[in-house]
Amino acid sequence: MLIEERVRGAVPGLLAFLACLGLIGGAIAMFIKADAVRHNGEVFGIIGAVMLVSGVISFAGLFANTPNEARVLTLFGRYTGSVKATGWHWVNPFTLKRRISLRVRNFETDRLKINDLEGNPIEIAAVVVWRVVDTAEACFEVDDYQNYVHVQSESALRNLGTHYPFDTHEEDQISLRGNTDKVADQLRQEVHERLTKAGVEVVEARISHLAYAPEIAQAMLRRQQAGAIIAARQKIVEGAVGMVQMALAQLKKDDIVELDEERKAAMVSNLLVVLCSEHSTQPVVNTGSLYT
Repeated sequence: MLIEERVRGAVPGLLAFLACLGLIGGAIAMFIKADAVRHNGEVFGIIGAVMLVSGVISFAGLFANTPNEARVLTLFGRYTGSVKATGWHWVNPFTLKRRISLRVRNFETDRLKINDLEGNPIEIAAVVVWRVVDTAEACFEVDDYQNYVHVQSESALRNLGTHYPFDTHEEDQISLRGNTDKVADQLRQEVHERLTKAGVEVVEARISHLAYAPEIAQAMLRRQQAGAIIAARQKIVEGAVGMVQMALAQLKKDDIVELDEERKAAMVSNLLVVLCSEHSTQPVVNTGSLYT
């Protein structure tokens, strides 16, 4: 069962400080009076000693909260609440006061070596921006919430990296390199779900380092280059075929020239060579008739 945070107030620090000084001043007055009277002086001495000890101990209940800071209070092992108000406060001096920062913090994970969806070894790291939103859960649900954030963030990053390929040439497939925004959103969501029980909110999570492992970097670079060339060739061929179809359709529509099947095939061949060639083509001017 999760411990729910209870935000509580505290006695103003200045008022408590004056009260402590009053106790110490009263103790001094009791000691003076005990020394002055001849009978029952011990009673005034005992009262003065109690007031002095109470005043000194009461100073331990004073504490100050800076902006975006909270104190988690426990009294004899029991959680009594959290003070989030900024300023000088006083609580029971026997209360343990654990300081918790509510500021936004960030850290970068170590470079993890994992296998992506296609089994390729890659190196990946991420930057996680987070803050504590529930002080009770951060203190009592996990042993060390800062270490918990680091470990769970790396675990979520490792899990995410195995669900996507490093790169892909297919438009409908998500990849780590090609869809950084979508991958970052999913990483933030997964890290947030893991850290909810620790009272932590994940503000942002993004991949900061992504590369193939050194032992396959050169081979994968050649593979990427080959894949890019094939993908580019497919686009070129698709565009060239579309242009040839448009040319034939326009010639037929405007009735410019009548081509038989053999001449159409020759024209298609010439156009594809011109459009798909990597080098500039040399035009050949036919000065004879169409069939010579």
